[in-house]
Amino acid sequence: MITKNINPGRNKLIILFLILLFQFQISKIHADEENYFGKYVDIKILDKLSSKNKLIKIKVGDEYIFKNLVLKVLKCKNSKFDDNPEITAYLQVTDLNNKNNNEVFIFNGWTFSSSPSIQAFDHPVYDLWIFKCY
Repeated sequence: MITKNINPGRNKLIILFLILLFQFQISKIHADEENYFGKYVDIKILDKLSSKNKLIKIKVGDEYIFKNLVLKVLKCKNSKFDDNPEITAYLQVTDLNNKNNNEVFIFNGWTFSSSPSIQAFDHPVYDLWIFKCY
């Protein structure tokens, strides 16, 4: 007679425990990622002609009209690192004075707080920087 040292019911409990532990870790990772997305963005706009800057607050998804620019922030995200935070935001900027019907946005893309020159906002009168995402 052959005897087994393994209890089949005990193995099922261990496997079930490991699956539940794995599911918990995955849900924790997704919850952490959601904490880094913000609902508001602070953008600093520099008027190159007058050399004055203005800090504006925009809710994600809303449009903000600044003189002849229409700014819309679709997403913003903070980095996971506290020592050197990286803020990224997806912006769409329209110039109301632009008469070219073929060009919808003068800027449409991601911008980065630490390196705004990666995808630069190019306008003859204004410069803008992402300042804060919260």
